[in-house]
Amino acid sequence: MTPIPHAAVPTVGSGDHHSLAVVLFALVVVVTLAITLWVGRRGQAAEDFYAGGRDFGPLQNGIALSGDYLSAASFLGVTGLIALYGYDGMLYSIGFLVAWLVVLMWVAELVRNTGRYTLADVLTTRMRQRPVRAAAGSASVVVTLLYLIAQMVGAGSLVGLLLGTSGAAANTWTIVAVGALMIVYVTVGGMRATTWIQIVKALMLMVGAVLLTCCVLVRFQGDLASLMHVAAHNSGAGDRYLEPGLKYGGSTTSRLDFVSLGLALVLGTAGLPHILSRFYTVPTARAARRSTIWAIGLVGCFYLMTVVLGLGATALVGSKAVKAANSAGNTAVPLLALDLGGGEGSTGGTLLFAVTSAIAFATILAVVAGLTLASSVSFAHDLYAQAFRRPGRPAVTERQEVVVARLAAVVIGGLAIVLSLFAQRLNVAFLVSLAFAVAASANLPTLIYNLFWRRFTTRGACWSTYGGLVPALVLVLFSPVVSGSKTAMFPGVDFHWFPLENPGLISIPLGFLLGWVGTVSGEERADADKFAELEVRSLTGAGAV
Repeated sequence: MTPIPHAAVPTVGSGDHHSLAVVLFALVVVVTLAITLWVGRRGQAAEDFYAGGRDFGPLQNGIALSGDYLSAASFLGVTGLIALYGYDGMLYSIGFLVAWLVVLMWVAELVRNTGRYTLADVLTTRMRQRPVRAAAGSASVVVTLLYLIAQMVGAGSLVGLLLGTSGAAANTWTIVAVGALMIVYVTVGGMRATTWIQIVKALMLMVGAVLLTCCVLVRFQGDLASLMHVAAHNSGAGDRYLEPGLKYGGSTTSRLDFVSLGLALVLGTAGLPHILSRFYTVPTARAARRSTIWAIGLVGCFYLMTVVLGLGATALVGSKAVKAANSAGNTAVPLLALDLGGGEGSTGGTLLFAVTSAIAFATILAVVAGLTLASSVSFAHDLYAQAFRRPGRPAVTERQEVVVARLAAVVIGGLAIVLSLFAQRLNVAFLVSLAFAVAASANLPTLIYNLFWRRFTTRGACWSTYGGLVPALVLVLFSPVVSGSKTAMFPGVDFHWFPLENPGLISIPLGFLLGWVGTVSGEERADADKFAELEVRSLTGAGAV
């Protein structure tokens, strides 16, 4: 096939385009708010707010799991990275997918059997309550905040492109609006409403991805070799686009960054609070495992499609045009949809562009709701009700916990909005990889040790959590992500000394190492009876909530 020339940078600024965009976005908001209000009336107990009453089936929860996982990072960020960096961008798809094997083998059933609402519930079955809940609760809030920032950045890029607005003010108001909506979803509907929103959004996302993928394949008569050839031609990098090293291969530092990224992506999913909390929405551990299998199937199909969409964006739009519209590539999918529908100014192009962007917007709204819920539940259930409670004071009732969780959703949502305003130059998939790195550093080592190491103690759990969390945050703070580069959060200053963009290579081993050191160096001895009880409960479900 004759190479297709680079497309001009689409402006999509017609009045019809704006009107259609406003209508579709309003429709997404109205539908999701209607679901929230309808479901929110059905139950206000803690189990309803935290776990949706535990009455979702495996298929429902599997779809919701995939909805929680397939965020703006997947639909916008990963496709954008493939469009810009080819083979190296595809590594994100592989890492995000392989991570689910870790969840299936090590986490799903065991966490469902041993916990109630949060990761800290799993740990405190054999550990002291206050110190472990303080550590696990703090780590959960930090991880979800990092993840929230990525979704907000994606929202700003998407709405700015769709509505034809530009500049900091437009993105700021978009981020504020998304933050306000997610606060309403969580405070009114809780987990039950969030789950139904995730189900609707996941189905919309899969249908949209299938439609776009089919359009790309039809454009190239199903010839994947031709698609790859044209993509390489229009990438500006030639055959290097299809080979390793375009992003992670220019130097030793970039190669180490790739290893760090791979560790974070593969190990991070099993430590994400909003993924772990979803296993409590099903009645049994068997249902949790079946949910995970459904999620793996849906996620796997989706990431295969992102490869086609990324190549299609490069082949039909061109890497230069993608980068001109958004330097991080976050708008590659909407621009591809515009071209597939007939190009700028065409009715089909405008319609497909607006529909695709509306689906991406629904994706962002649903994921930020799940993240905000997970962080607010961790704050209320772990920090407020346990860690911050002085001995001797009356226990917090479940009703009080739910009230505090709703207030925490407002505060956490506001904080996420503020932090997002400083990260608008960064790719959303890359931002999510930082959240994965922190989750893999702080949560995963503690969880694995707790479930499988008989000698693991409370001291070891705290050392493992803080030993992974603090170094990961410090390394990110002093990395090129925050300062010292054109795409940094603060490009005008340079105080970085850590050369890697992702801290996982250092912080993940530290989390495991300090968990071991904290355990073997302390005088505390693990309770053998509690571990035996945990082992039986995790494997059989005896005594599970």
